[in-house]
Amino acid sequence: MEYILIIISAIFVNNVVLAQFLGICPFLGVSNKLSTSLGMSGAVMFVITLATIVTWIVNYNVLIPLNLGFLQTITFILIIAALVQMVEIILKKVSPPLYAALGVFLPLITTNCAVLGVAILTIQKDFNLMEGVVFALSTSVGFGLAMVLFAGLREHLELMEPPKGMKGIPIALLTAGILALAFMGFSGMV
Repeated sequence: MEYILIIISAIFVNNVVLAQFLGICPFLGVSNKLSTSLGMSGAVMFVITLATIVTWIVNYNVLIPLNLGFLQTITFILIIAALVQMVEIILKKVSPPLYAALGVFLPLITTNCAVLGVAILTIQKDFNLMEGVVFALSTSVGFGLAMVLFAGLREHLELMEPPKGMKGIPIALLTAGILALAFMGFSGMV
């Protein structure tokens, strides 16, 4: 039951983009097309999950025993950057088509604050490793859901004729706000 609560909470109630406002840069910048938002969502899902596992292990097996908890943020940033670089190198060697499909998304993930945010939230919520992995996967699914919904709405808005002053970013921000309000409807679930 605990895992179900973590999943529902991370995807809908405390959506990392729409409720916690982490990962706004890719949410607004990469959500022009549905295909690019799907690619970014998949890459973020992989990196958030892997980064959460590695940062949890480093935190509880290195930082806490050595009383170096104050180095948590900088350590997590370095781990995330190294993981993204490692994933990029491995994908380039093992699966060139997948590397080409993800292309520009992998380096962008290094600066995605949602990845660091999920790693830190996992520690702050005092999750064990399994709960942390479930939380990371669920949070990244919530990120992907928000990205895909927003990309679909933005593609639809391209076909419409909004007022001149609302074209582009203004209508995108207004749409994101309405989407965030829609997700607030889930707040009574958990």
